[in-house]
Amino acid sequence: MYDKKKLDAIREEKKKWEETSLKKELEEKGEHKKEFRTWDGLLVERIYTPLEMESRGWDFTEELGFPGQYPFTRGRTPTMFRGEEPRGFTYGGFGTAEATNKWLKYLIEQGGKESTVAMDLPTQIGLDSDNPLSRGEVGRQGVAIDSLADMETIYEGIDIGETYVGSVVPCIGPYYLALMLALADKRGVPHSKLHITMQNEPLKDYVARGTYIFPPGRAVEFACDAIEYVVKNRLEDVLPISYTGYHFREAGSTIYQELGFCLAIVVEFIEKLIGRGIDIDDLPRAEINLTSGVDLLQEVSKFRAIRRMWARTMREKFNAKSAKAMSFTHRAGSNSSLYTAQQPLNNMVRGTIAALVQVLGGVQYCHVAPYDEALSIPTAESAKLSLRTHQIVMYESGVANTVDPLAGSYYVEALTDEIEEKSMELFNRIQEMGGATKAIEEGFMRNEIAKAAHQFQMEIEKGERIWVGVNKYQEEEPFEIDIMKVDPNEEDRQIEKVKRLRKERDNGKVGVSLDELRKATQNNVNLMIPLINAVKSYATTGEIFDVLKGVWGEYTEQIY
Repeated sequence: MYDKKKLDAIREEKKKWEETSLKKELEEKGEHKKEFRTWDGLLVERIYTPLEMESRGWDFTEELGFPGQYPFTRGRTPTMFRGEEPRGFTYGGFGTAEATNKWLKYLIEQGGKESTVAMDLPTQIGLDSDNPLSRGEVGRQGVAIDSLADMETIYEGIDIGETYVGSVVPCIGPYYLALMLALADKRGVPHSKLHITMQNEPLKDYVARGTYIFPPGRAVEFACDAIEYVVKNRLEDVLPISYTGYHFREAGSTIYQELGFCLAIVVEFIEKLIGRGIDIDDLPRAEINLTSGVDLLQEVSKFRAIRRMWARTMREKFNAKSAKAMSFTHRAGSNSSLYTAQQPLNNMVRGTIAALVQVLGGVQYCHVAPYDEALSIPTAESAKLSLRTHQIVMYESGVANTVDPLAGSYYVEALTDEIEEKSMELFNRIQEMGGATKAIEEGFMRNEIAKAAHQFQMEIEKGERIWVGVNKYQEEEPFEIDIMKVDPNEEDRQIEKVKRLRKERDNGKVGVSLDELRKATQNNVNLMIPLINAVKSYATTGEIFDVLKGVWGEYTEQIY
């Protein structure tokens, strides 16, 4: 950046500043605390200069470069938002398929470019609504999907050939893809016209969510069935996996755990797919989903760091050659676990910071959690405000006018380097353990996140970390807002619906399709075709996953 003569001059000027202006001010005013740190504990110097970059051996080409080129620190395309604006996506759905259909139509009318449907917990773990274990959870955290009939209702009146659709389906990803492909066949929509994004990454659920079904190794192979099917059938607009660090962060992880653990899972999947004969450069462009926290410059630096980590890993470990393989689509949502039930309107400010992080950090798919996130499923009003927050930042703030606007900031570049280094240390540690699945089975990831979450909570309780409205600037009187309330009768209606389905469908066809699925599972072949056939026969979610569990078994978590 600078020659030795110029750096020596800067070093001398800094020394004079410290001995005169800075010394005088510290004597008069002092600093209100000895150390300043980022949200995740990185020590922040008083000022940053080219001297910090020199000490790190910082090289423009190797560390930064140009947008759309290796190491992709500045973004995956040359023009970024000047050529393709980010998509604001909404996430929700609740109760019955009918209620979710109304909600989707409303958000599409309000300008939502993608509608990600939340599935309730029974659906996510392969249970029907009338299963006794589902009682009290049907339609609560998302919509209940018991069969293809529910998908038909959810997307009634919505053109699935034009609308970008998706769902959080970590352990049932291939089943969700089968539902969408079966729905397309019924409507006469070519699979090539579908725009689908699905999470389909189960390993983080063993660490951060608990919505797992099969043993981890089997879960990975099952998810790979969907990816392999998409690759071999050339479904260009179907994104078959979204690697997710988001849930680690929401469970209390540090940003280094969020990035390091996520990258370890990425490597695990890519190794499995290469083992199936798929070339690294033939894989669909990957997606990573991360949180957008409240420490604006740290979080922007985090996004820049993961792009560089990804590019270097793909090139150095897998010998990737294409820009598609060395970059990824970036999705991010606000760090919702930081949203508070106390003074919920404060969450609007947190959401605005998140939206700024996403655009400044070069995120393609942006989500801001509604301000009532800590209290309920979002109301239509709060979901619309979240969408508007992103739209205002995108169209009115000016931060999207140039690519990677914070690049070259001595502080941001130093943060980016430090975050990459600490995250890669964790990644390498997991590789030494034998990979992500091994680290999960031995409880390493879960225990590390638990330690980080405990430390955070202790800092809050001791007042060492300020959380506005929680441990500082509290208010005695509770603030009342209208929240979404699910009709308690909807659960009974959904149960009756699935019972009626079983009576009215052709149960002979169901039995044949489930037998075919069982044989395919036993023979260890790709399950997408038998899954699609089972879905088309109107076999239920529970019936399909009972077959798979009968062959693969279920996972029981070990406590370490």
